[in-house]
Amino acid sequence: MKYGYMGRSNLVVSKVCLGTMHFGRVTPDDEAFAIMDKALEMGINFFDTANVYGGETGQTETVIGRWFSQGGGRREQVVLASKVYNDMVRDRYVPNDDKGISAFKVRRHLEDSLRRLQTDHLDLYQVHHIDRRISEDEFWNTFSQQISDGKTQYIGTSNFTGWGLAKFQMSARQRGLLGIVSEQSMYNMLCRYPELEVIPAAREFGIGLFPYMPLAGGLLTGKKKAKEGSRTSQVSGEYGISLDQNQQLDQFSAFCGQLGEAEAVVAIAWVLANPVVSSAIVGVRTLEHLDLLERASELHLDEDSLSYLNKLFDINSGRPLRPAEAPEAYAW
Repeated sequence: MKYGYMGRSNLVVSKVCLGTMHFGRVTPDDEAFAIMDKALEMGINFFDTANVYGGETGQTETVIGRWFSQGGGRREQVVLASKVYNDMVRDRYVPNDDKGISAFKVRRHLEDSLRRLQTDHLDLYQVHHIDRRISEDEFWNTFSQQISDGKTQYIGTSNFTGWGLAKFQMSARQRGLLGIVSEQSMYNMLCRYPELEVIPAAREFGIGLFPYMPLAGGLLTGKKKAKEGSRTSQVSGEYGISLDQNQQLDQFSAFCGQLGEAEAVVAIAWVLANPVVSSAIVGVRTLEHLDLLERASELHLDEDSLSYLNKLFDINSGRPLRPAEAPEAYAW
């Protein structure tokens, strides 16, 4: 397993991050425990979760907490990340629990996450979505307090815009703070929108990118058919992509065959080839899903391979946009 730094922080994380969203919802506890044990054996030291993951809110954190409670140095070996933003009371409206960020809400939600996770601190606490209303003062007063109290060590974001990263990182600099160290965005060969604004902003401000869904929910794994009701079937509908007689994906599989690598390995390696990417988050449902992750972290795609893949999955094909960062993508 290869490692790198989380953005401009001095924290070292594995190039593949264990995504735990399926724990407690799809993956039963015993298999989730086996997956986490195996991930540590493979050298994966970075685990990502959120307070809303699981069949019920907080369930995934509870599963991870039970795994930590087994001891054996499990918690000490893991760089643990969770998230806050969404409401945790689903059956009725609670004003200060609704979607968004406030000092009132964050203190309570973080305490609840720590209780479920059976730990006294998080290593990375991430804002799950951008809150357009919160002021920079409340944002940084809130999260600086949690760092001062030892409840978390670093602050990250998820699903932020480029301007959102710039806004809050500049305000952090004005306060003499380290600020945001990471951003989670959906990023893969079929979803390259972060290249317009988010990745340039992350690069400029020293923020490490954690792409989630690097396999596009299974669309980039070589599957020729999606089972009805599966995650791949759901994402296929969201992306408007059919696996049946898909020339683009067939060409991708053929290219991977020439390289002698599995499609999933190449798809993850493509994401990791971007120097802004600190770690790729792979949502694991079964033990078998771990098999190719070490190879994916190690595979180096040469310039010719990257050029071919970038052209094959050019999101601007047939559109009045060019394959470039903003503003060059749409202005000159």
